[in-house]
Amino acid sequence: MLGKVALEEAFELPEQAIQSRDQAAMYIAPNDLDRYIRQIKSLTDERLEVSDANGIGYTIVSLTVPGIQGIYDKAQAEEHATYVNNYMAEHIKNHRNKLGAFACLSMHDPAQAASELRRCVTELGFHGALVNDFQHSGPNGDKYLFYDQPAYDVFWKACVELDVPLYIHPAAPQGTLKKQLYEGRRYLIGPPISFANGVSLHLLGIISNGVFDRFPKLNIIVGHLGEHLPFDFWRTGHWFEDVERPLAKARGDVFAEKDLLYYFKHNIYLTTSGHFSTPTLKYVCDYVGPDRLLFSVDYPYETIENGCGWWDGDAENIKKALGGTKAYADVGRENSKKLLRLGKFQDCDAPVN
Repeated sequence: MLGKVALEEAFELPEQAIQSRDQAAMYIAPNDLDRYIRQIKSLTDERLEVSDANGIGYTIVSLTVPGIQGIYDKAQAEEHATYVNNYMAEHIKNHRNKLGAFACLSMHDPAQAASELRRCVTELGFHGALVNDFQHSGPNGDKYLFYDQPAYDVFWKACVELDVPLYIHPAAPQGTLKKQLYEGRRYLIGPPISFANGVSLHLLGIISNGVFDRFPKLNIIVGHLGEHLPFDFWRTGHWFEDVERPLAKARGDVFAEKDLLYYFKHNIYLTTSGHFSTPTLKYVCDYVGPDRLLFSVDYPYETIENGCGWWDGDAENIKKALGGTKAYADVGRENSKKLLRLGKFQDCDAPVN
């Protein structure tokens, strides 16, 4: 399929690549680290060459983990976010038919985050923002700022007014969290469980604390086909609907009327990033429908060759899983075009058979 859109595609500033290598070493095979370091530093060049060769028409780049969320100091975090956003804008400006960007944001101050998001969307032409889970704060970084609290309503209001999504991406555990939970089980850091634990907690907090009820037009993107959440839809929904909901109604809480799946069908998009499994895709699609799914790769943590090789190589089975050729085109390209209000880009109208 030509003209695919990929939107969980990471980069790092060249001077920060060693730090990125240290992070990636927790969940990338040692013999693959050199490839990763080479590709994470390239915003254009090799990224565009491999994308062109594999039918990706438009890539949305974003700052890799830990990104701004790993910077404890508020002033430093805000300054670095602005610097990185300007860096992205400068480096992709001559390739806007192939490249876009998600803003990186300091989430220490919700109003400042809203202001920087507004600048990135209205002045730099970015398509929304990506944050690496909660914001580390405090002297040692062990104070965690989650965005499901009322103080962040000013930020969510800006997302809705700008009509752009927020991508909540996982981050590797740090500090006390890493020491207490993963020091003795380091192979569980990353895709096996730590990524899902972090983002699932955050997203369910946003749902159950009424963020979507206060902002019904808000859109959030979550990668890796939902970070394990779809496989607990029944159990989590059972608790919310049959146990917690009657209590919520009695207390007058916001989260009282809608079932769990409602939010996944109206406010949440799930990407295929790093989860190249047709049976899993069918399972998730059966719950949320093809209109809530978006193709992505998770480059360079995963290779473009693997992600596109699955999507194109297993196309007939994927079409059956999603419900036909139209749904295949929607997930591969059209849903992203609509959600992110994309203009013309390379192969944006290429036929899908």
